[in-house]
Amino acid sequence: MTNQKQAMLYGLATVLLWSTVATAFKLALRELAPVEMLLIACTSSVLVIGIILMVQGRWHLVFSLSRRQYAQSFGMGLINPCLYYFVLFGAFDRLPAQEAQPLNYTWALVLAYLSVPFLGQRLRKTDILAGLVCYAGVVVIATRGAVTSLTFSDPLGVSLAIGSTVIWASYWILATRDTRDPVVGLFLNFLFGLPVIALICGLTEGFHLPGPGTFAAAVYVGVFEMGVAFVLWSYAMKKAENTSRVSNLIFISPFLSLVFIYFILGEQILPSTYIGLLLIVAGLWLQQKKVRVREQALAHGS
Repeated sequence: MTNQKQAMLYGLATVLLWSTVATAFKLALRELAPVEMLLIACTSSVLVIGIILMVQGRWHLVFSLSRRQYAQSFGMGLINPCLYYFVLFGAFDRLPAQEAQPLNYTWALVLAYLSVPFLGQRLRKTDILAGLVCYAGVVVIATRGAVTSLTFSDPLGVSLAIGSTVIWASYWILATRDTRDPVVGLFLNFLFGLPVIALICGLTEGFHLPGPGTFAAAVYVGVFEMGVAFVLWSYAMKKAENTSRVSNLIFISPFLSLVFIYFILGEQILPSTYIGLLLIVAGLWLQQKKVRVREQALAHGS
């Protein structure tokens, strides 16, 4: 099997996992508060990434960093997983999955815009056009088709969803200066972020063991969305002879996600969701990943 075929298989596996997580989010949030879900998911992610590093014979790399890099791990961990996932789960807690999930996909566009002031990238006309198309889709979804009224279904939920894209894009801009091994870096970010999450959970919601189904959904998020998907996507990018072909697979995910949302969650998919999602994906397609920082961020997944 050629490297490109392997890359496509890794990419398709990643896309399949990404397509299920919006459904898993909502299943877990039926019983758990966002911070409780984050605690279970983050713990699961630390365990699975740790196992992956051991199986790969790279566990020793966890102990070979400088003091500055360990301090960096703590700082990055405060952003991801602590802040990012708390805000993202908050959005999913308030919004239907069919709304929160497409809004989150606009992070790639936010990354392009933030790269201008922080990384000195040039803003192209295509980026501006892509923004107009993307955010037209956001308005359609957030207003559930009542565009002229500009009455948002849940203003706070929409704000959290959009806010999560800014946090995620900011995280990847900071990551452009990160010299740590990507998987080791993710492991340490989550490891250092975990006590902070546990402290916040203890002070706010307390510690409760949810039902088996809810617990399984939260563990699924940690194992696959936060852990395995990241590793698979990294492999896909390393194996790829044509990275754009692999990167384009991400456009399958939001549409496939609607299938799971409809059949598992039972959400009736609104026409405005289809229209808005088409606009968002069209805008992202226009923008495409030509700037190096965008390629790096997509290589690490969402």
